[in-house]
Formats: sequence, structure tokens, C-alpha cells
Amino acid sequence: MMKKRFLRIPIRTGIFLLAISLILSACREEETIPPVPVANSEQAGQVATAEKSQPQAARSESAAKGEQKDVEQTVARLEPTEGNEARGEVMFTRTNEGIRVTAQIQGLPPGRHGIHVHEKGDCSAPDASSAGGHYNPDGTPHGAPGNPPDQRHAGDLGNLESGENGTAKYERVDTIIQLSGENSIVGKAVVIHAGEDDFQSQPSGDAGPRMACGVIEAAKK
Repeated sequence: MMKKRFLRIPIRTGIFLLAISLILSACREEETIPPVPVANSEQAGQVATAEKSQPQAARSESAAKGEQKDVEQTVARLEPTEGNEARGEVMFTRTNEGIRVTAQIQGLPPGRHGIHVHEKGDCSAPDASSAGGHYNPDGTPHGAPGNPPDQRHAGDLGNLESGENGTAKYERVDTIIQLSGENSIVGKAVVIHAGEDDFQSQPSGDAGPRMACGVIEAAKK
């Protein structure tokens, strides 16, 4: 009777062969897994910035629209130009009939003085020339505040009259000026002139030098 013979492999050799087999198996698995692309630091920063800026820009735009929509009253605090003493306050208040404009100015020479909204909210120049010309978004001729919209500037508010004590008060409801929207006067300037607006001379009524200037801002609630 024949006896079966078994091939005897030393234990150390068997362990070595098993380790080689496991290593080869692991290498084959790595080859089958596609590499994951990794963005460099500059690309990653751009992506992160884009993700953050988009919602932030949307929030800013919505906030700006909300602020304009909610403006019910604005105020311009006027300070004198160089060599003058006129100062005071002009209020713009939204009503059902239009925008009510009220003003109280001190330090004026007796007589009539032109009052206008000017195109730039900048009173930094000694003569307030930095405020630019009359606010006129529609490119219409200068005229009286009671004229039709195509015959006056949006910033044409007419005249106020001061007494012997140098104080002038003004009040009227205007249906042209706006406190919100594309033609809002918020951020523009109010200017008081040394002379009377004649409502005819172009482009500004020949009202003379600027005596006081103030930027129109939303009134604090």
C-alpha cells in the first residue's frame, strides 16, 4: 500500500509568501480606484469666496431696496458757506398728497432767496459749488415749483422769504420730488441762494451765490 507524501514547506517561507500575496492584492485594488482631483489653494479660495459673496450681495441689494422703500421722512441740516451765516433745517415728509417740504432758516438777509435741491450730496467746497447744479434727472428746463413736470427741475422748490430778523419759514407739498426709487432726492443736497429765483433765467433762475448747503439724509426714527 502506497503512502501519500505531502510537500512540506517551512513555516517562515509560508508566512513570507502569504505577505507577498496580500501586498499584490492591495496594489490591484488601488489601481482600480480613480484618483480624486484636488483643487489648489487659489481655486479653493475662489470657490469659497464665490459661495459667500453671492448670498451676501443678494442680502445687500435687498437691504438697499428695503431702506429706500421705508423712507418716510428725510432731513437736510444746512450750514453756512464761507462768509455767510445762514443755517437751518429742511424736512421732506411723505404724505398722501405728495412730499411735504418744510424749512426753517436763520441768518439770512431780509428778502426772497432761492431754495433748490442740487444734484450732488457734497457741501465741502467753501462756496458749495461741489453740490453741482439743480437736480434735474429728466433734463427739463428750469421753472417755478408749480409748473408742470416738463417745465421745471425736480429740484426746483422756488423761494423762501426772510424777515428783518433774518429768519425764513417755508412749507409746501410737492408732487414731483421723490424719497425713493430711481429719482430719489436722498443723498442730494439742499442749497439756499443769496438772491431770488426768477423762475425764467436758465439754467438756475439767476438766484446768485450759495449761502447755505446741507445733504439730504433719511431721518432717524
